[in-house]
This record gives sequence, structure tokens and C-alpha cells, in this order.
Amino acid sequence: MNDAANTVKRGLLDKIAARRAVIGIVGLGYVGLPLTLRFSEVGYKVLGFDIDAAKVEALNSGRSYIEHIASAKIAAARKAGFEATTRFERSHEADALILCVPTPLNKHREPDLSYIINTFDSLVPHLREGQLVSLESTTYPGTTDEELAPRIASRGLKVGRDVFLVFSPEREDPGNASFTTRTIPKVCGGTTPACQEVGLALYATVVERVVPVSSTRAAEMTKLLENIHRSVNIGLVNEMKIVADRMGIDIHEVIRAAATKPFGFVAYHPGPGLGGHCIPIDPFYLTWKAREYGVHTRFIELAGEVNASMPDYVVGKLTEALNRERKSIKGSRILVLGIAYKKNVDDMRESPSVVIMEKLRDLGAEIAYSDPHIPVFPKLREHRFDLRSMVLTPTAIASYDCLLLATDHDRFDYDAIRTHAKLIVDSRGRYLEPAKNVVKA
Repeated sequence: MNDAANTVKRGLLDKIAARRAVIGIVGLGYVGLPLTLRFSEVGYKVLGFDIDAAKVEALNSGRSYIEHIASAKIAAARKAGFEATTRFERSHEADALILCVPTPLNKHREPDLSYIINTFDSLVPHLREGQLVSLESTTYPGTTDEELAPRIASRGLKVGRDVFLVFSPEREDPGNASFTTRTIPKVCGGTTPACQEVGLALYATVVERVVPVSSTRAAEMTKLLENIHRSVNIGLVNEMKIVADRMGIDIHEVIRAAATKPFGFVAYHPGPGLGGHCIPIDPFYLTWKAREYGVHTRFIELAGEVNASMPDYVVGKLTEALNRERKSIKGSRILVLGIAYKKNVDDMRESPSVVIMEKLRDLGAEIAYSDPHIPVFPKLREHRFDLRSMVLTPTAIASYDCLLLATDHDRFDYDAIRTHAKLIVDSRGRYLEPAKNVVKA
């Protein structure tokens, strides 16, 4: 690295060390907003970017739109200098640009990089010498090198000399009070050694442990491995749930018993399908990219098929349960308990509950839901329901033909539900003791 390049790198490292660097967080959702608060907390000025004007207005007013993030924390960040904007041309003000945007699948279950590409294309005209660019969005190995690096070069900027490029995958677990942005180790891979040095220096100021890897591709693969590991194991217990059910065995009892083994076993739990921003999606990113190298990821894809079939399995069990009561799905009043993708949060990304609701609606059921964390069914990219959360009074519970426990929030009164419900289909194994009106799914 020549003297001029060293000067650029040293200038950025000095800004980071002195907390004089301006941090730009692009995408202020479940990943970007906690990261924003952490950078602000340690003394950086943070500039947040989002295309959603309502989110920007809320943040600039000191209000949070995520349940587990208190508005008081937003207000404190505002007092410390945090500002949100929809004006991406202001990105030249930032010394570090951290991309936290969605990476969903398209209708063919293939990677959809449009959020990354469109977002970065809006930033490229404003890139300048002396900036760090970090991609945190989950993606397939090669994305940083193949999509971001050439766009930086198109500005006449050299990666590793003028602009420093890294991939550092997010590891947020919404609502988990045991782990925070500060305490969760951060993997980081740079395009060049200089990129790596700058990336590690920045993240070390906000995270207790930074884990360097040899390249952006290794960092991208690390994130996929973490989530594919979970997907495969959840697929295993979901398949075992089906087998155990046919044999008249409670799989949840079996898992609890197996978990007493102090070595060689990790408990994973079956459910109505996979949800969240990573586990239902990440395996398809790797399987798609693997085809480019002539590899068919049969094991990973099989687990994905099993997990994707779970909403249909739950609908089938619900159908059988209603049939035993001499009722059909068509015309039945069905209340879905919990529509978040996991318990005790308001996060609905890729929630299997919504898929099940749509399937039941298509079969003619009259659908309602109750979720203490989601008072009104929100606007989603692919799903539409004009519904509000029902209050679970004894009269309301008794008025439905069937209650489907899809997400087992702790705030539900499970004893009252069991006492007053005509029929409960439990897809989470919440009810440990057998009951005449409870069917496991």
C-alpha cells in the first residue's frame, strides 16, 4: 500500500478511534435500529437511512415502532445526535455505511438481491474516498465481491485504497434479553487486508468480541452455516413429529427426555413452519449458488421441503380434528393464537401463522386472530388481512369452533383457553398434559 493509500486508511482509523466518524446505517428495521442505538450509545454521531418516511418521522420524533425497543432509547439517541432521513444523497456525510436491508426470496424461491442492489445503486453516486462500506444482510458467498465491489470501482474508487469493503453478518435475535448487539460476537471479513483492518477497528468499538475471517466469502458462508444448521435440525424434528404422531407418541415429551443427556444432543423443537428473517430463507441462497459450482445440496433442500410442508400438515391436523366434531373447515370459525414468527415479539417476518391463515381462509374458514404483541394486522409485502387482535374473554374463546395455537406467547392464559375452548389444535406443544379438547399438531 502506497503512502497516499495509507494516509486514507489512517485518517479513517483515527476518526473511528476518536469517535469522530459519522456512522450511516442503511435500513432501520430489526437489525439496523439496534445497531444504530449501539453506535450512538458509545459516542458516534449516527445518520440513519430508510425509504419508509413513516419510520423516519417516528424516529426523529423519538418514537420506536419495534415493541422490544423502548422509545426512551430512541429519544436518548436523538439527544446524542442521531438523525434519520430518506435522503440517500446525504450518504456522503457518513464515514461508514452499514447496509442492513432485506434479502428475501422471489416467487421462484430464488435469491432476491434487489434490496441490496437498488439500495447500493442509490448510494454509489455519493461514495467518496475514505469511507467504509459494510454489508450485513444475509446473502450467498460472492455477493460482496460480485455486486458491491464493481459498483464501487465504477465511481473510480479502488477497494482497499479509497473505500474499504467488508461483509459482517448480522446476528440479531429480536426479543432475546440474554444477548444484545454488544455481547453477540461479530464475524467480519474484508475484501483486502486494509479493508479487514478498518472493519475490525469499527466493530471493535461497539461489540465485545470481533471474529476475523479470511475473506468476505468466508463471512457470507459463516452466516449461511449458522442458519442452515438450525434449518436442518428443525427439519429433522418436524419429520420425527409426524412419525411420532402416527405412532401415538408425544414428540415434545421425547425431546424433553432426550435433552437430559448432558452431551451429544441439542434440543430443537418442531412447529407449524419456519419463520423469521433468516432460517426459512438462507438455505435457498446457498442451494441456488451451489448450482453454479455443479453441486446439488440434497440434504439442505430436503430439510427445506420438510419445513415448508409444515403449514399444510397443521391444516391437515386441524381438518381431522374438526371432522371428529362433525364439522368442516368451510364455515367454521377459527381463531389463530399468535401471528408473530416466534413467541414474545411483534416480528412477523416470514411467519408461518400467516401462511396457515391464508390456507384456512382459502378453504372457506372464517378467520380471526389474537396476538398480544400485534394489535392490528400490519401491511405485509405478500399477505393481506383486514383484522384486529381479538381479546380472549371466556365468551370469545367459547364462540369459536377451533383455536389454533400457532405462536405460544407467554402472555396467553393457557388455563383459561383450555377451560373455555371447544377445540384446541396445539402446534407448539404448549399443553403438556392430555386433554379431550386438545389435539397436537
